[in-house]
Amino acid sequence: MMKKSVYSICGMCTVRCPIRVETENNKVTWIEGNQHLLGGALCAKGSAGPALVADKERPQQPLIRDGARGSGRWKEVSWPTAYDYITDKLKKIKSEYGPESVVLSSRGGPWQSLYKAFIHRFGSPNYTNHDNTCGRNTHHSSLSINGVGRKGFVYDIKNAKHLILFGRNMFSSLRIAENLQTLDMLDNGGKLTYVDVRQTMTGLKATRFFQVRPGTDYALALGMIHEIIRREAYDAEFIERYVTGFDQLCYFVEQYTPAWAAKECGVREKAIKNFVDELQEDMPKVIFHPGWNYSRYKDSFYAARALHILNVLMGSIEQKGGLIIPKGPGDCGVPSIRNIDFPKPDIKRGDGVGWKYNHFDKGPGLAHLFFPTMESEDPYPIKAWIAMRHDPFSCMPEPQKQEKYFDKCDLLVSIDAHYSEFGWYSDVILPESTYLERDNGICVQKGPKPRFGRRQKAIELENDTKPSWQIFKDLADRLDMKDFFPFDTIEDFWKWQLEPTGFKLEDFDEKGFIPLTDKVIMYDPKNLDGQFKTPSGKIEIISKKLDDAGLPSLKEYESPIRPPKGMFRLVYGRTAVHTHGHTINNPLLNELMPENSLWINVKAAKKLGIADGDLVDVVSENETYSGTVPARVVEYIHPEAVYTLHGFGREIPLQTRACHAGISDQKLMDNKLDDWDQAGGAINLCEVFVVVRRSVRSAKRRVEL
Repeated sequence: MMKKSVYSICGMCTVRCPIRVETENNKVTWIEGNQHLLGGALCAKGSAGPALVADKERPQQPLIRDGARGSGRWKEVSWPTAYDYITDKLKKIKSEYGPESVVLSSRGGPWQSLYKAFIHRFGSPNYTNHDNTCGRNTHHSSLSINGVGRKGFVYDIKNAKHLILFGRNMFSSLRIAENLQTLDMLDNGGKLTYVDVRQTMTGLKATRFFQVRPGTDYALALGMIHEIIRREAYDAEFIERYVTGFDQLCYFVEQYTPAWAAKECGVREKAIKNFVDELQEDMPKVIFHPGWNYSRYKDSFYAARALHILNVLMGSIEQKGGLIIPKGPGDCGVPSIRNIDFPKPDIKRGDGVGWKYNHFDKGPGLAHLFFPTMESEDPYPIKAWIAMRHDPFSCMPEPQKQEKYFDKCDLLVSIDAHYSEFGWYSDVILPESTYLERDNGICVQKGPKPRFGRRQKAIELENDTKPSWQIFKDLADRLDMKDFFPFDTIEDFWKWQLEPTGFKLEDFDEKGFIPLTDKVIMYDPKNLDGQFKTPSGKIEIISKKLDDAGLPSLKEYESPIRPPKGMFRLVYGRTAVHTHGHTINNPLLNELMPENSLWINVKAAKKLGIADGDLVDVVSENETYSGTVPARVVEYIHPEAVYTLHGFGREIPLQTRACHAGISDQKLMDNKLDDWDQAGGAINLCEVFVVVRRSVRSAKRRVEL
């Protein structure tokens, strides 16, 4: 009997928690969070890793389409056959249209540099990721104020006295380390203020809950800023030293009183003032989390910007219990690892970022802005799209409309451990190994105590799948790019990565990571010059970058449209037991939650004759899509809104557990693919209205059948 214990990194969601895996005879027998970092804690998704490996309803060998796109007719082929098919197409496209006509997208994360390097070496500038439906508004808002992106700060929650979350439902959208810190903060007497249109697992743990009208986050933040400035309850020394545009902010918020915000949001004025009382006691150990998935409303960029401004007013940057500038190897006197890197070709991006839209970060650009180029073929046609663990059809609205754009491509490739909606429509599916069966490159994990991390496989492959590094190496070799990844094994690559650092692979053995310091590294908060990468070198409330783009830095508030009669604003979210559409078909997690439901306010439900548990039909505004799910009638959701969980309503027959289970929120988003935030770049995913009615189908009969 062969037993072993392996340190690795979880792959059940994009948080990638550090884990330890025990195996026996090539079977996983135990998974836990890394004891040195998480004390063994792990979520339900992480614990369901073995079920992912055992699941036979995922691609287990390369597939080439053998019918019309989306028909579900596939031919099982060998890896060489699949590689030849792809590379022959890519060479032809490159010859006829130029390398820039190929787009590669991914789910992002610490290994995306490899995928970006691949497409750059091919000759295309067009790397993108999923962030246009996640954190781009937060990222761009931080860049416009602080000169660093959304990962330019980490949060010392454990030592905070007050944590404020606007829709950041952290106890459903889990980051275990962050959750443990939050529980420690609460145990130590800290406060948690939660803002959302509905009560959640996070709100239940909060010491203060603001249930706001949908689309009014910005209004509440403006009311808070007004009251803080009126009382002079801000860090004047920090603002004097590091901030420009404060006087303009003071003038701008004069009209946005707590009384006004309370009326606009549907909360009590006294509650806002009491909240500011608490801030005065708790600052600077105050954290306004600027959002994670802030692709919601038309003004979400400005709401995120207001949250960054609130952190500035608290003077909480580089303070214990506040916002910490993440430290890297250089702060520890250690050279960083090497990574595969090729310069981006000097060609205009197909999404217009960097030339048409100069105020956006050129890194991953914005995936949805490739669609107008696909249609117009200006500045050039887009003829191929390679999706690495990225599902545009599940991420973005209107999959049927997307199909028409993708039909202009000569090649669609999906690389994934799962069947995705996009993969089902693709020409080729290349099956990536599950995270328990694959190695990835060494990565830098920045923070107050930086470290090097590594994912290594716990078990050997059971099916004909490959790790992503091997897939991209094999494709590169066939595309006459052997210099892209000049390593035959992952061990050779790891050694090359570590060579400048002085560390060895054996240094991972003790804890599963290489700590670069044993103590928290902090900068002097009175000497932060050079940390803010704005044109002025200071925190810019009035952003030169936005000015140059003809966009306001401080945008006048516009009240959100109320739903038309008989309709509701659709909002979506996360659960602790699923990762978007990635885990819906997982045998264990599907058992915990086989379908989504529709939350609806008890008063609104009563008017429609809907009782808890009734089946309801949810219909898009233009009646292009409808689905039927159980109603969850609750008091604590705003009566203008209905809520559902993202990731369901899939239509892949080979996923028998998930196929046609629940409803798809993105398929309900009529005319929203082109509805995006001009300042922040993200798609406005909560600007859609739906019809809800009691279904003629009987819930009781459905159960009996």
